[in-house]
Order: sequence, then structure tokens, then C-alpha cells
Amino acid sequence: MYKKKFYGMRFIVPALILYTVLYIIPTIAGMVISFTDWNVTRPGIHFVGLQNYANIFMSKGGPYLASLKHTAEFTVVTVILKTLLGLGLALLLNKGLRSRNVFRMIFFLPYALAPLIIGISFVSVLKPDGPLNTILRSVGLEALVHSWLAEKGTALGSAMAVEVWRMAGWNMMILLAGLQMIPDEYYEASSIDGAGPWKQFWKITLPFLRAPLTTVIVLNTIHGLRVFDIIYSLTGGGPGGLTEVINTQVFKEFGLGRYGMANALNVIIFLVTVVIALGMQKALRGKEDNG
Repeated sequence: MYKKKFYGMRFIVPALILYTVLYIIPTIAGMVISFTDWNVTRPGIHFVGLQNYANIFMSKGGPYLASLKHTAEFTVVTVILKTLLGLGLALLLNKGLRSRNVFRMIFFLPYALAPLIIGISFVSVLKPDGPLNTILRSVGLEALVHSWLAEKGTALGSAMAVEVWRMAGWNMMILLAGLQMIPDEYYEASSIDGAGPWKQFWKITLPFLRAPLTTVIVLNTIHGLRVFDIIYSLTGGGPGGLTEVINTQVFKEFGLGRYGMANALNVIIFLVTVVIALGMQKALRGKEDNG
């Protein structure tokens, strides 16, 4: 009896210890450090309370508020586009298309590639004399030629476009799995009652997709708020901080040895991510339960 009671603990305890050592303790340590002025350029570590956080939110025109703004823009735009594009591809490839399994693999393939590799590749594609501008010039669209990653009006948008291209296939696969769980009988019955494709989409498809849509939106939001690798590999936060996001700013603060400020920024994005993700999940789940 004693052995049966503690049998499951043999599997839980090692994982719990690893989780505590690798996540809980560093998270708590980071929060504590965020209340200090730890800076390798100055001797000693002093408790400064909320001073780091005050410096972040009161730095008008500084890099911190700009990185928060860029992170919010990146998250909102990419979540909308990735979800819509993923849903469109899922609907297209759900049935009735030849070689759909091949297309599914093609659309999903970018997600399987490392973001750093994708970023480095697109630096070559989007440079002034790169393939994209060459194609635009060859078809007479000279007016659309830009230094995509170096201009104020296109740098952040280009990074968003690369992120959407990379993640659309992942969104497609999640939503496609949801579509394949919908019984065909519902569509057949609604067709007999005279419902067209658009009405079937609103009355049948979307209600059944609430759970996978919730998963997709919440995970896309978390990823958008914590984006780093694709931005860093494409622009490094430049030019002139135009694509700086929270995590690239954290990386730079750590590189400069300003550990107190770096951890304060990290704590902010951690708390924002948790609050928004939990809030969105509760709201979307609530709609599902009411529906």
C-alpha cells in the first residue's frame, strides 16, 4: 500500500525539482534583482525599489517605452494575420483539393525551420539589391522598391510579414485538426435546409472552432509578446531602434551589464504576458461556455 501511494511521486518529484531549479528560482531571483541597481560598470549592488520601473515608464522618447510600443504593435498585427491566414489555409486544405497533403507539408515547413535561419535568409531576400526588389523592378513596379529592413515605414512591417509567413502553417495545422473534428452530417443537414457556405461557416464552422481558435490566439499572443529571435536575426532592433522590442532591449541591457534594468524589463513583459494570456483565455472560454 505504501509503495502504491508514493509510486507516482517518483515521476513527479524529479520533474518538479528540475522545474524549480531551472524556472522558479531564476524567476524569483530575476524579480529580486529588478529592484536593485546592479550594473557591472559600478561597484556594489544597492536596493533601489521601483526606480528601474519608474525609469522605464517615465523615459519619454527613450528606448524602453518605444520597445513596449513596438512589442504591442508586433503582437496585435501578427496575431490577427497569422490567425486569419491560418484559418484560410485550413479551410482551403480541409477537403476537396488535390495533393492537399503535399500543400499542408509545404505550408508547415517554415515553422520547422529555426527562426534565426529564417531571419538570416530573409535579410538577403529583403536587402536593396535582393531578390524581392529585383522581381519588382523586372515587372515594372519600381515605385514599390524599398530598403525593406532599413526604412522607417517598412522595417517593422517587414519583420511582421516574415513572422506571419513562418507561423501561418502552424496555425493552419491546429485549425485544420479542429475542422476535421466537425461531423459532415451538420453540413449535409444545413444544406438540405437551404443554408449556403457563408451561413454554414458562421453557424457551424466557427462555433466548432472556438477551442482551437482559443489555443491559437492565446499562444500567438504569448509568442508575439516574447518575440526575440526573428527580430534579432532580421534587424537586431534597428535601424535606430525602429524595430526594438522588449526582449531585444533586455538582451542589450544584459550585454551592457545593466542587470537590474534588464531584469525589470523582463519582469514587465512576464507579467504582461501572464495577465493578457489568462485574460484572453478566460474571455474566449467564457464565450465558448455561453455558446
